[in-house]
Amino acid sequence: MKGLTASYKKINSPFFNERPVGVEVSLLVIHCISLPEGVYGGKQIEHLFTGCLDCKEHESFSDLEGLEVSAHCVIRRDGSVEQYVPFDKRAWHAGVSSFDGVEACNDYSIGIELEGTDKSVYTKKQYQSLAELSNQLIAKYPLLTKQRIIGHSGIAPGRKNDPGYLFDWNYYLDLID
Repeated sequence: MKGLTASYKKINSPFFNERPVGVEVSLLVIHCISLPEGVYGGKQIEHLFTGCLDCKEHESFSDLEGLEVSAHCVIRRDGSVEQYVPFDKRAWHAGVSSFDGVEACNDYSIGIELEGTDKSVYTKKQYQSLAELSNQLIAKYPLLTKQRIIGHSGIAPGRKNDPGYLFDWNYYLDLID
């Protein structure tokens, strides 16, 4: 499948579709996720992105019943990367969103989830993996630049807070070539 990076663990999400004709990738959106919030290392994120989450497993999952959501990749606390959607396809990660006056960010963005919360500190390994992946994406997509990397909070202000106030943007951006 075109758009997959060979070195990452592949887990196929059914929650994606084609990008609109003529639309090129030009934005990278950084998110965070943990299920339940603040719990790391389980299969719940994978189950959410593959439509297999048992919403009775935890009281906080009730809002997720029937939700069809995905990201291109998840970076776990140990820095390992799981890819759910090929980069040339449209993942369903941004929701109602706008960047630089252009709505529907899913159409032209790649979504990367960091395992964490909007109030957590991310690991050095996560930053290193995120930078490595970002460098690969910038090399692959000419319209994607450091200036076109943003948090979910920046494309959905008032609705989303991720990756959170403890995400070290300066450190991350300094790691990008």
